[in-house]
Amino acid sequence: MTPTTDLQRPIIKTELPGPKAKEIIEADAKYVTPSYPRPDYKLVAEKGYGVWIEDPDGNVFLDCNAGVAVCSTGHCHPEIVEAITKQTQTLIHLCGTDYYYKQMPDLGRKLSEICPIEGETKTHFANSGAEAIETALKLAMYHTRRQKFISFFGSFHGRTLGALSLTSSKRAQRLGFMRQALDVVHVPYPNCFRCPFNLGKCDDGECCQGTIDWIENRLFNTTTPPEEVAGIILEVVQGEGGYIPAPTSVVRALREICDKHGIMLIVDEVQSGMGRTGKMFALDHHKGVKADIMCLAKGIGSGLPIGACVARADIMDWHKGAHASTFGGNPVCIASALKTIELLENGLVENAATVGKYLEDGLRNLQTKYKQIGDVRGLGMMLGVEFVKENGEPDAELRDRIEMECFNKGLIILGCGSSTIRWSPPLILTKENADVALEIFDAAIAASIQ
Repeated sequence: MTPTTDLQRPIIKTELPGPKAKEIIEADAKYVTPSYPRPDYKLVAEKGYGVWIEDPDGNVFLDCNAGVAVCSTGHCHPEIVEAITKQTQTLIHLCGTDYYYKQMPDLGRKLSEICPIEGETKTHFANSGAEAIETALKLAMYHTRRQKFISFFGSFHGRTLGALSLTSSKRAQRLGFMRQALDVVHVPYPNCFRCPFNLGKCDDGECCQGTIDWIENRLFNTTTPPEEVAGIILEVVQGEGGYIPAPTSVVRALREICDKHGIMLIVDEVQSGMGRTGKMFALDHHKGVKADIMCLAKGIGSGLPIGACVARADIMDWHKGAHASTFGGNPVCIASALKTIELLENGLVENAATVGKYLEDGLRNLQTKYKQIGDVRGLGMMLGVEFVKENGEPDAELRDRIEMECFNKGLIILGCGSSTIRWSPPLILTKENADVALEIFDAAIAASIQ
């Protein structure tokens, strides 16, 4: 199931970016929107194969970001390419909101089997995570006849106007867009490394119950009556906010709050889903907890644009014409998604757990070597390494220097949160790949703190 290659290490032939890459970067600056949040390093991709990315100048990089957790089965996995190619030979597109084809119910049936939602489900197909979130918001409002939502500080749910009302991971995402489109209140996200309630660190997440107390005894008694709340939107592992897993005690308590007050628990698995955490979904780490509505995208299509909003069938009860998408559920994208799920079930989820633990152990060893590493956290192949100053405060400048050093040495990683480097490699990563990545990361840290 895993693509093989003789390549063992990155190959850097030119200065970075090289001459051909520079031409593309210059053209991009002239013709493409400047709003894209690109990092300081400038990677230009020409080819992708397995865990490797090659630029136009022949430089080859070890990819431990996977297009921000999108290329779950690696770059151009041969079985994904075959599935896509076969589908393009029979049907590329026909608007699934007006007509029928078997691929949509095929994927809907499969999602009903694997998603941690109680009972039968129905699926609305979209093209991205943000679109899946927009669907979930509309559906929750329609079903509950309520208009308020609760989100978390540090969250990222997309940049479209409805999703942006939920998003709060960076100032730049909101700057210039004035008032929120929706009635959303934000609460502190449970973070055992940086407890927002100043209760200190703990091993079992109990200090993070401050989040629950905040909702039940502050919000519900002041600005946000529970009977007016349509949904609570949760990233079980916060992504852009710093790769922070929520403790089981908090996830269970949120489920109980929703049950008590008729609120929809909307679980955003756009970045954490599809095997990323060593289980099919991050919510699967919290035994017995089910979502009412789930949002999927990124890794589900191995690089093709597809999103999905999956909900209990009795919740997805809206009328004909209430919500639709011209390209949502495109048959080529669905072919990729079905093959992706097959590959995940046949070994890649297990590999994410096993090699992810191996990578995490290696990162923890580096933590004992460098006092600048304040925290190593995460699940499976969704790992965060937070860099700190001597006083324990976030050190964004050091994080950014390390990110650049990694690039110059042929390793692709990406920052998130205030001072964290995220590791979200393709789920085909091997222990040998991890050893190379850790060696480069070690050297990059050493070079950056001198």
